[in-house]
Amino acid sequence: MAQSDTRDGIRVFHLPFSFMLPQRVAAERDYFEAEGLTVDLFERDRRQVDWKYVPADWTLTGDDDVDLYPVCKWESLRRTWSLDDGTIVAHGAFADLPYTLYTRPETDIESPIDLAGVPVGVNRRTGQEYTAVKALEEHLDPEEIELAHHGMPTDRLQALRDGEVDAVTLLDPHSTLAEHLGFQRVLEFDNHIGVVAGDDLSEDDLDAFMRAYERAVDAINDDPQAFRDEYLAMLESDAEVAPDLFADVDLEAIRESVRVPEYEVPEFAEPSELDGELEWMKDRELIDSEAEIGTIVAPSKQ
Repeated sequence: MAQSDTRDGIRVFHLPFSFMLPQRVAAERDYFEAEGLTVDLFERDRRQVDWKYVPADWTLTGDDDVDLYPVCKWESLRRTWSLDDGTIVAHGAFADLPYTLYTRPETDIESPIDLAGVPVGVNRRTGQEYTAVKALEEHLDPEEIELAHHGMPTDRLQALRDGEVDAVTLLDPHSTLAEHLGFQRVLEFDNHIGVVAGDDLSEDDLDAFMRAYERAVDAINDDPQAFRDEYLAMLESDAEVAPDLFADVDLEAIRESVRVPEYEVPEFAEPSELDGELEWMKDRELIDSEAEIGTIVAPSKQ
């Protein structure tokens, strides 16, 4: 990451998930502009995404000329080392917004220990895969954990509904949709995010970005109801992508039952804070054994 000097603007990759609402709010309410920063939010078209929003086969900081992007904490470790796709500059939970694991009520699954040998539907080759494994290891032996790829949230819900899989992981507002579809909650676990920067992003621009992001977090937390429409935007776009999934539910009832969560500001990253996560990945051969935390995490600002 560059030490100083700002440019005319920066290109920021946007994930249209509920935990990234502050980034959208900061852009739409000109909080970035108020910090003297021009931000171009780059977002992939949902209709053209059949696997994952964060590309697996090309780099964001190189191929897509992105200066800053959010991704699951463990995926941020993998991408920065294996793909040389920037360095981690910040991390955090981002919101009081856990993953929830659901089953159909007619299965014999009543607690996490009943998931031994049961395929759990996730979106493979995403950070969700690592998050699910880490959570399930608190209840099962590693050899008892089995994951199966079932794509995007609507794809996972359809697979659960149709009996293709007996358990799936979801984030809200899709968790709320799962409740309205009658699925049973079995386990909750935290979602952790990393923020990755390209080599050309200056410290001044990163500081400006974080100040604007914090202002958006404060605005949402002060009046969450005012941001309900933005929070529900992805769910409503998915109603167009997978209309059969919404045919038997009252979308307005879902809207009314959704709670906009409390958001958090990510913290600047320290190598020591992520070294344990890197070792966990090495132990499970999820990353090269030669991976070095000092190369993966940018020099601390603290």
